[in-house]
Amino acid sequence: MPIPIYQEHGQTYQADTCEPVVQAVKRRRLQMSALARGHYPGRKLDRNALPGLKTIGFWDARSAQDWGLEWHRNEGIELTFLERGNLGFAVDRHTCQLRPDDLTITRPWQRHRVGNPNVASCRLHWFILDVDVRRPHQSWRWPSWIVLTKPDLQELTHILRHTERPVWRATPAIRHCFQSIAKAVESDDSGSNISKLAAYLNELFALVLEMCRYRQVPLDESLSSTQRTVSLFWDDLRQHHEHLAEPWTVGSMARQCGLGITNFIHHTKQLTNTTPILYLNQSRLEMAARLLKESPSRSVLDIALDCGFSSSQYFATLFRHRFGCTPRDFRHAHAGSGGK
Repeated sequence: MPIPIYQEHGQTYQADTCEPVVQAVKRRRLQMSALARGHYPGRKLDRNALPGLKTIGFWDARSAQDWGLEWHRNEGIELTFLERGNLGFAVDRHTCQLRPDDLTITRPWQRHRVGNPNVASCRLHWFILDVDVRRPHQSWRWPSWIVLTKPDLQELTHILRHTERPVWRATPAIRHCFQSIAKAVESDDSGSNISKLAAYLNELFALVLEMCRYRQVPLDESLSSTQRTVSLFWDDLRQHHEHLAEPWTVGSMARQCGLGITNFIHHTKQLTNTTPILYLNQSRLEMAARLLKESPSRSVLDIALDCGFSSSQYFATLFRHRFGCTPRDFRHAHAGSGGK
């Protein structure tokens, strides 16, 4: 089993969502050519070849597929390019239909989905490059084979950190570069095209920088802030009761954000006007209230445990304080509401 990138996310965001691709290739529903390392499918890259590159390749789906790639996050920045066809694509709350010559850029903390819900007939190129970050506030570390000048690389990094626009219209030069990469991947024989791939990827990043300069991309400095890292952490917990149920301490929450305890507490208070533990319990109670309305057949104890409370009595005490009634009375009062 592959190891999840984000420990708290469990299967929901494991980086094993390529399995549908593997099965489609086995069933001859999809043609794919890729070089990869780790759990990603494809011919394996040598351990010393292009460090940080997780996967690079393309697929060619000549007909509509019966699968899609569910919500996931990656180990690095991912660039995809749609050469032909159309493809449903979503990043966080942004959903769209990709058209030919659309370029997508996603960062490790951005959850995304491919297919709506299934993959349509299309030819898609991609690569994932690990720049040693998992959270917005962390500094990017490019591998040494990326040879853009220091000022250019700093400018590109600054742009990619401070704009999270997921979809771009690629230039003809970017299109040609992805096509060249695909030919190099397909014809590679035990690393024979590694130098070509390094050259093409450097060219591609230079072209992306040129595209951003020409289009005068607006930047938002807050996107790389420590406070945004903490905000994303709390957003994820509020959305998933299985994450809320983990035995969080202030220390473990801070570590999950890559921060010290004092810094984590400070940013949580700035965002919520309360302490991490109080806000954690508030979030658990709100999730429990939702589940009480949505799942009338489930016991109060099961819901309490699923939301991270150690006992029904403790849960009932906090619930009464928050909502002014017992969990059972709350359920009766909202019977038939279905969470509306």
